[in-house]
Amino acid sequence: MAHAAAMSHPQEAYENPLTPGWGKLMMWIFLCSDAMSFVGLLAAYGAVRLGSSDWPIPSTRLDVPLTALNTFILICSSVTMVKALSAIRRGDRKGLVLWLLGTIAGGSAFLGIQAFEWTHQIVVEGLSIKTSLFGATFFILTGFHGCHVLSGVIYLSCIAIRGARGGYTAEQNSPVEIAGLYWHFVDLIWILVFTFVYLIS
Repeated sequence: MAHAAAMSHPQEAYENPLTPGWGKLMMWIFLCSDAMSFVGLLAAYGAVRLGSSDWPIPSTRLDVPLTALNTFILICSSVTMVKALSAIRRGDRKGLVLWLLGTIAGGSAFLGIQAFEWTHQIVVEGLSIKTSLFGATFFILTGFHGCHVLSGVIYLSCIAIRGARGGYTAEQNSPVEIAGLYWHFVDLIWILVFTFVYLIS
């Protein structure tokens, strides 16, 4: 019987190959491939902008202060994500859920402000994806990133719901860390988009 008990442990490891390390590796692979998409878009943006003789100065067409505030909100949501992971690693399930809700609120606020900016550009300024290359690149870049933020908000909402149901512990919290990797990636990419589209004149 002792021999049978000893043999049970390797069998359990074999039946559960999707260990936390594998999950994290899969997320890193996804993020690397996704980063290539953003690099391609930013490179195309740079090529189009350098090839244009009448590209407008971003500060004259876009609300840079409002977007700077939006960027600050997104950066703060990255901090709350760190707090959420730290909480569950201490075994604080309530703290996990509260900090995740803060992260979700930050992401939602970012999307709300971006929706307001898009509405202003389309309705008031008359800018659209058809009017100019400036409009096309603006809406494609910010829209592609916005889809990632929306996906992240949904993703974190699922993590928060499971966390509220006791799905994570101080020992078993790898999905929270993996979700955090995605959210930090989305924040980092936005800093690049903000710099290229809004700040560089």
